[in-house]
Amino acid sequence: MKKIIITLPLLLSFATFAQGFLHREGQKIVDGTGKNIILRGLGTGGWMVQEGYMLQTQPFASPQYVIRQKIQDVIGEEATKEFYAAYKANGITKRDVDSLAAWGFNSIRLPMHYNLYTPPIEAEKKDEISWIEEGFTMTDNLLKWCAENKMYLILDLHAAPGGQGNDAAISDYDTTKPSLWESEANQKKMIALWQKLASRYRDNPWIGAYDIINEPNWNFTGTNKNGCDENSNGPLRELMVRVTKAIREVDTNHLIFIEGNCWGNNYNGIFPLWDENMALSFHKYWNYNTTASIQKMLDYRTQYNVPIWLGESGENSNVWFKEALTLVENNNIGWAFWPMKKIENIAGVTSVTKIPEYDVLLKYWKDGGEKPKPDFAKKTLMKIADNYKMENVTVKPDVIDAMFRQVQTNDTKPYKRHLIPGKIAATEYDLGTNEKAYSDKDFINYRVETGKFDEWNKGNTMRNDGVDILPCKDAGSNGYQVSFIEDGEWLQFTAEVKKQNTYKVAIRYSAENSEGKIHLEAENGKRSQIVTLPATGGNDKWKTVVLSGVLLNKGMQKIKVVFEKGGFNLNYLDFSDQKK
Repeated sequence: MKKIIITLPLLLSFATFAQGFLHREGQKIVDGTGKNIILRGLGTGGWMVQEGYMLQTQPFASPQYVIRQKIQDVIGEEATKEFYAAYKANGITKRDVDSLAAWGFNSIRLPMHYNLYTPPIEAEKKDEISWIEEGFTMTDNLLKWCAENKMYLILDLHAAPGGQGNDAAISDYDTTKPSLWESEANQKKMIALWQKLASRYRDNPWIGAYDIINEPNWNFTGTNKNGCDENSNGPLRELMVRVTKAIREVDTNHLIFIEGNCWGNNYNGIFPLWDENMALSFHKYWNYNTTASIQKMLDYRTQYNVPIWLGESGENSNVWFKEALTLVENNNIGWAFWPMKKIENIAGVTSVTKIPEYDVLLKYWKDGGEKPKPDFAKKTLMKIADNYKMENVTVKPDVIDAMFRQVQTNDTKPYKRHLIPGKIAATEYDLGTNEKAYSDKDFINYRVETGKFDEWNKGNTMRNDGVDILPCKDAGSNGYQVSFIEDGEWLQFTAEVKKQNTYKVAIRYSAENSEGKIHLEAENGKRSQIVTLPATGGNDKWKTVVLSGVLLNKGMQKIKVVFEKGGFNLNYLDFSDQKK
């Protein structure tokens, strides 16, 4: 009996380690069985490190320490602590991780703030590093939930001691204090933190990798403040070598990701590599999704016989997501998109609801004026924290579909079940890409190449496709309308037609001072007559025009709604038996 008791933990240990640690095998990332692994991940941005643009405070409070100051100014120190406790408790839970796994993600990238694990140097006693349990507990819990879902957790030092870049929001850099690069004490703290993390997690195979420094952007010798023209990057290489050495003193199991300067992409002077179990991370935003856009990283992979990983990307349209992920997966490159939760977010897998009271706080923080009362401000902020719970966010099926299903196929899919006879909301067109599920003239943002920000959804609400959507207050709407309609654009709807019949279609629309034209095309090849939509005298003045003689076959049918002439807003189409 005693022998069995001793052996059982060993058997459980072997079972746990069956898939082994992720590691480098030439130019591939593989598991313990040698199986090639494509990481499909999401970054939990905003949880441990707040960035102003995620909270709509960017114009006046971008780094986290400034956001916290603004909050403390209106509710006081103790209530601020209460808010942050709720915010972190709700931000990522087991339900979040379960959801990510169900949607198709196999990994999570955890952007860590060092100050959840160890105090700032100014709070330490001389030559002493102390530890805070909160960050380790948060990481332990997340790792447990990942393991239960057979997902890898990648630890990402997003905010290093002192801050690692001039883009202050990313790393919570306070320009009044020494940065990571200006303080040996900060660098020692960063090295000690990584050794502490490695010692704690060295035996856990569900830790996928250590991403040791996120998006350094610092001018060591060059003129570009974000390090984009650096040719040597000596201090960055030296620090990453020191971190790696400290990790390897306690952990020889785990893969290490490194990042170049200039938000992760400038690798000048970083080579040769100094560890056998290492991969290169790069970040990709707002550029063309061509092989040329990643050619430099592909060249590094070949030249240095090392895996590459798209460690961060996102903040674009569904079309861009499909293009980018198709590109990298076809080149055997894993990825982690960004972020999971953001207030009023169409370009992520979820959106956090903003309440009207929060706009009052935003206006005060931005413009001043009468200070909101503490009770009002606290109640507002605690409601925002509550809205971060997974059960309270709005899940974005169109984004998830673009990131997974659309990467594999150009086929369209119903957004929801539509029945004919019945009403179909204009915004509930099929899931799919441009020119397949819809046609819109502005559907992607190539900011890096064009030098300007191109809106892919002028309404910036509900869905992340090219179709322009605004909130709708008309009776009978689903809360949204298709707007900014241009000539020649179209929408496709998949509907279940109960019987072959000739239908009439009530078209609910508004048009301030222009006349629109619309027709329908059925899957049976039948095309309806063109119906004119006269001006209604205002975008909020809705009228109904009836289109008759629409012949539809029984069964699942794809119906295309073609805008021959735009300039109007569309609420819904209501199909009914023409004989009635």
